[in-house]
Amino acid sequence: MQTIWPALYSSRALNGSPRYRRERWTTPDQDFIDVDWLEGDKSPATTLLVLFHGLEGSSRSHYSEAFADYAHRNGMAFVVPHFRGCSGDINDGPRAYHSGDYEEVGWILQRMRQVHSGEIVAVGVSLGGNALLRWAEEMEHSASKIVKSIATISSPVDLAASGAAIGTGFNRFVYTRMFLNTMKPKAFKKLEQHPGLFSWEALRAARDLYEFDNAFTAPLHGFKNTEDYWAKGSAKPLLHQIRTPSLVINARNDPFVPASCLPKQREVGDFVKLWQPAHGGHVGFAQGRLPGHVRAMPAIVIDWLTSPASNDLEHSYG
Repeated sequence: MQTIWPALYSSRALNGSPRYRRERWTTPDQDFIDVDWLEGDKSPATTLLVLFHGLEGSSRSHYSEAFADYAHRNGMAFVVPHFRGCSGDINDGPRAYHSGDYEEVGWILQRMRQVHSGEIVAVGVSLGGNALLRWAEEMEHSASKIVKSIATISSPVDLAASGAAIGTGFNRFVYTRMFLNTMKPKAFKKLEQHPGLFSWEALRAARDLYEFDNAFTAPLHGFKNTEDYWAKGSAKPLLHQIRTPSLVINARNDPFVPASCLPKQREVGDFVKLWQPAHGGHVGFAQGRLPGHVRAMPAIVIDWLTSPASNDLEHSYG
């Protein structure tokens, strides 16, 4: 309930649905991504918040609109770069996106640095958060030349543990089915664009994310199989390499990210702060009387990003 209810019914914004201005960027491999900028005149020196969405998310996801609203009300610029195929238009190239897509994150953030002169902070939600952490790990000290700080929410930092969790019981019946209902049609469209790219039969037979990743995600992105993808894509083993202030938030009752797989503070180094509240579900964190609202987490995260050393997370969340 803490996952499903907030996404469907809780209030997202005080000022109504955010209005975006879309840009289409050509990628280094001559594909494209769509980038949604929150409308409104902002000084070039304004802090820019870049949000990387989760699996099959977009600028219209409940968390995106909540972050957009808080950013707007606090004078920040805000942008959601869509992973390939998530903006409503299927991308052209023979690839999609995945949880360890740090090279794509790096290219996007470098482009943001080129077009924005003020400070940049970044948030990654679920899949987007794991990819953002992988980027910070690979960049080490160089990441701080591009962003001031980063935060992730409900990110599956151990992909094997999350893959097992979403593939069993209620999760398999509800969440796996929901994701595959959008992912498989887009994958078949990719095969129409690029015949022979992967096995049609294997994708058709896929009944969970493990089988989907084995048939589609792994071969498209240079991995041997699902195990290879999940091992190389997981952020948890390399969190100690991060050298930019980073906040990693995971509710301990997240149905996708088991509490048993979460990292401990002694494992991550001085630049990473772990916050693991007991409740919140997967990207839920609703507050207030029913139907509640999802504006508390954006406020806490943005306040931490702009002043990471002084923020008392537990007190702020209540």
